[in-house]
Amino acid sequence: MKKEECFYLGKIVSKFSFKGEVLIKLDTDDPQSYVGMESVFVEYNKNLVPFFIEKSSLHKSDLLRVKFEDVDTEEDAEDMMKTDLYLPLSLLPVLEGDQFYYHEVIGFTIMDRDFGAVGTITGINDSTAQALFEIDRDGTEILIPMNDEFIEKVDRATKTIRVHTPEGLIALYIEDT
Repeated sequence: MKKEECFYLGKIVSKFSFKGEVLIKLDTDDPQSYVGMESVFVEYNKNLVPFFIEKSSLHKSDLLRVKFEDVDTEEDAEDMMKTDLYLPLSLLPVLEGDQFYYHEVIGFTIMDRDFGAVGTITGINDSTAQALFEIDRDGTEILIPMNDEFIEKVDRATKTIRVHTPEGLIALYIEDT
């Protein structure tokens, strides 16, 4: 399994017991939906290694307490600390309407109600207070906040996202060119 074929699930953040259990901080709004998993991919030395789950339960509502097969001691669990976990993209629930996964919209065209075709989404920057569409317009990068009030329609069939941005936002990026 390649990393490109997977989505980031979370990170092992601490040991839980002397029997090899660990706590996982999930990157999801719905931790409950991952309680019944049978396996995950753990990233070791840039390789994804499958680990099978003996049992799992929610811990303090947002952490997943997991006992992996063949991880039976505190030392075994220590070796897994701070590793990232992944699942195949095929296991993501299908989103409908104007909801989308970040990876899903890469390559989509942004169409602004007033401006017209803005460019192609090349990435999502979620390291800021508000996530941003990173858009390429003929070599110029344009950043548009992923604000629900700006997004009018996500059209998967035509691979476009229709937005209505504040007047002048897009012009800030292209007036100098």
